[in-house]
Amino acid sequence: MKTNCENFRYVEKYRPYRDLTFKFYNNGRLVIIDNSNEEVISPRDLRSDSRDFYIRRRIAFIKNQLTASQLKYA
Repeated sequence: MKTNCENFRYVEKYRPYRDLTFKFYNNGRLVIIDNSNEEVISPRDLRSDSRDFYIRRRIAFIKNQLTASQLKYA
């Protein structure tokens, strides 16, 4: 199975501004990268606006996966 990835870039709205890249893989894996120091961070290290962005993207990703599965087996 080929592993596809959706990339999203997000810059936090409050100081200190972090430039983050979210990588959602189709197998459920997630990688969050702080672009300023190229460090991988975990979802628990996210703050209010970046956490909200992560949650919304994660929910959309799960919905898309469910829809694709339903269409596959319908």
